[in-house]
Amino acid sequence: MHANIISPCITTTKVEESRDFYVKHFGAKVTFDCGWYVNLQFGKESSSLQFMAPQAGQPICNPAGLGYNFFVDDVDAEYKLLMSTGLKLVMPLEDHPWGDRGFAVQDPNGVALYIYSEREPSSEFKQYYKT
Repeated sequence: MHANIISPCITTTKVEESRDFYVKHFGAKVTFDCGWYVNLQFGKESSSLQFMAPQAGQPICNPAGLGYNFFVDDVDAEYKLLMSTGLKLVMPLEDHPWGDRGFAVQDPNGVALYIYSEREPSSEFKQYYKT
């Protein structure tokens, strides 16, 4: 199989809160919203995220261990912007030896959102990059 696009869908009772959170804090564009299902688009066409209310006994997503990575041009600017809105920081802004600078917040469902910009990796981690 060759998938053209892969996009996660979170089953949650917080569809409206999730939509509003990503629109307000991450500039998401709502491309579909029927109340119980919403599709959000980020930047390029292939970056999307869906939220869906449980249907016919479907379980709610357990976000433990689930995280989304947001690659941005200027992580320091994004940090200042998101911290000014009062979001709770779950990982401090710092440089990492594997080749990025980033921080993390949580969405209304408890999903960890890692926001980062690339940096030169340390010599220890350069060996792991495949070109």
